[in-house]
Amino acid sequence: MSSAFTNAMSQLDKAAKIVNLNSNVHALLQKPDKIIQVKVPVKMDNGELKIFEGYRVQYNNWAGPYKGGIRYFPSVDLDEVKALAFWMTIKCSVAGIPMGGGKGGITFNPKELSEAELERLTKAFAQAISNDIGPQIDVPAPDVYTTPQIMGWIVDAYTRAKGKEELAVVTGKNLDKGGSKGRDRATAMGGFYVLSRLLEKAGLSSNVTVAIQGFGNAGSVMADLCFANGCKVVAVSDSRGGIYNPAGLDIKALEEYKKSTGKVEGFAGAQNINNEELLELPVDILVPAALENQITKNNATNIKAKFIVELANGPVTPEADEILAKNGIKSVPDVLANSGGVTVSYFEWVQNLENKYWTEEEVFVKLKEIIVPAFDKIWQMALDKNIDLRTSAFASALERLQNIWYTKNVK
Repeated sequence: MSSAFTNAMSQLDKAAKIVNLNSNVHALLQKPDKIIQVKVPVKMDNGELKIFEGYRVQYNNWAGPYKGGIRYFPSVDLDEVKALAFWMTIKCSVAGIPMGGGKGGITFNPKELSEAELERLTKAFAQAISNDIGPQIDVPAPDVYTTPQIMGWIVDAYTRAKGKEELAVVTGKNLDKGGSKGRDRATAMGGFYVLSRLLEKAGLSSNVTVAIQGFGNAGSVMADLCFANGCKVVAVSDSRGGIYNPAGLDIKALEEYKKSTGKVEGFAGAQNINNEELLELPVDILVPAALENQITKNNATNIKAKFIVELANGPVTPEADEILAKNGIKSVPDVLANSGGVTVSYFEWVQNLENKYWTEEEVFVKLKEIIVPAFDKIWQMALDKNIDLRTSAFASALERLQNIWYTKNVK
């Protein structure tokens, strides 16, 4: 199986051909600007000293400060972090926001640490990279197994290192720490704006059927938005299993059921299905909103949806992409479909810098003004050049990066 970074570079090469990318720009985008690798010594609750491995990859800052999450996960390694940092560069460029791409992580299982150990680890990591991050340098955010509270600890450690509080050093904070309203719903809201525009472009309006894999934060909010706006949500799933009712599910009632039982399985009036079966349902729209690599070369031929909206990161493998394209299934890629999260993170950064705070309604109006034109551009380029939407998204991002590079470097 090829590495994540190898896959990322093959996506770069494919899109570079579409826009005749300048060879210098292409070469510069094949390597990150800076790789920061640090040891993070932490005193454990039993008094033992444990050393953890921490990473921050700053990929590209032509458009603005590096931007990207920090993940706490046992499989975190340099290859993965480099790929994610490249994809963040693309994602920010697709959305057209003035930020670059970065990513970070520490290799460990956060479930094995106490809260006190987690806080010490976070603050030690933040201290170790404090000269490499900052509101105008690199602005981290939450990612896998990191939370608003963890972002608050980074602010505390950075404040201590620098001698003054800088709320804009990270995004994804709690509201009382300078977080933005709407951030918790931003990924799904951006995905829903994209879906609405897609339905317009495809001429699908009434009685649209939707299946959503994942009923966590993004998936449940997406289900709620689809249901409230007249789509027929026929299937949803969580990590324990899924449910299907071709006549449509009552999402409000399902949310109450999930709250009281901790699962969606067994919901009245629906049949239980597994996650694999959900992906292969005959629906208009399939929304993978859970984990990566869900649609692969093994099941891509069984996908019956007309369109896929990738709310999760990397739910469709490159091999599956080609099969879907051959079968006429259009997949709106994650770098656009879930860019509502990073766009509202950018809004949080702006609000912190200006010390002004917007209502949730203002946040979502501004999000729509960014994400819908970005979708329109990608849709049109895909039609004009007869390419899939993912290649179009990458090509659109590369065009913007190239224009910025020319402006800065070519007199």
